[in-house]
Parts: sequence; C-alpha cells; structure tokens
Amino acid sequence: MRIMAIDYGDTHTGVAVSDPTGFLAGFTTTVTAYRPEAVTEQIAALAREHGAEELVLGHPRNMDGTLGPRAEKAEALAELLREATGLPVVLWDERRTTIDAHQILFNAGKNAKKRKKTVDAVAASLILEGYLTYKKSQQR
Repeated sequence: MRIMAIDYGDTHTGVAVSDPTGFLAGFTTTVTAYRPEAVTEQIAALAREHGAEELVLGHPRNMDGTLGPRAEKAEALAELLREATGLPVVLWDERRTTIDAHQILFNAGKNAKKRKKTVDAVAASLILEGYLTYKKSQQR
C-alpha cells in the first residue's frame, strides 16, 4: 500500500511517498502554493500519479499537546483532501519534525539557503517514517 505524507506549510508543502510495499519512504517533493485549494489540487494530482492509497497529514500540536491555529489549518486541509481524493486522511502528530529536518540537513552540510529548499520534503519524510513505523508495530 502506497502512503503519502504531507507537511503542510503556508508557502511550501513537503510531500513524501512510500514505496509500493508501504515499508520505506521513497519519492519526495515540495509543492509551492499559498491557497489551500491550490495545495489540495497539486497533492491530489501527486496522489493519483503515485497511486497513493492513504494520506498522512502532519498535525501540528503545541509542545504541551494542545492544538493551535496551525492544527486548525491542517484539519481544514484534511477535509479538502478527503473531498478531492476520496482517500482516507490520517492526522499525525508532527511535533519537532521541521526542527529535526533542519538538523538533519545542517549535519549533512547544507547551508541555510539549501536547507530552505528541501526542509519541507525532509519533514514530510520524517512524518512518513514515523507513521510507517507505527503501522508496522500494529501488525505484530
């Protein structure tokens, strides 16, 4: 089962797609769009192109676990994605994924300008890896 993870942002939205077995993160890209409808349209096209059967959307929570304005935006996008794709959308706790993505890229020697171009895709990969690990643990 191919799973697509999404790290939704105001300008850049990271996307990562698993391999066909649903065990490994594979393809990554970044969608650049400002309006939620435009983001939805591009993600729906990517989902069709890659044969995604499930979407996992980063659900930003505050460090204390409460939900803020960013979480509300993610919830609204989840509804748009469900309507546009007909696919199930799982909201996944994404705390620290962007921070961890910056750290990974920094440790790989990427300067700030290069990190900015890829950080959202790396964050989406981290969301996807976390979700795939969770799914594997549920199958045991």
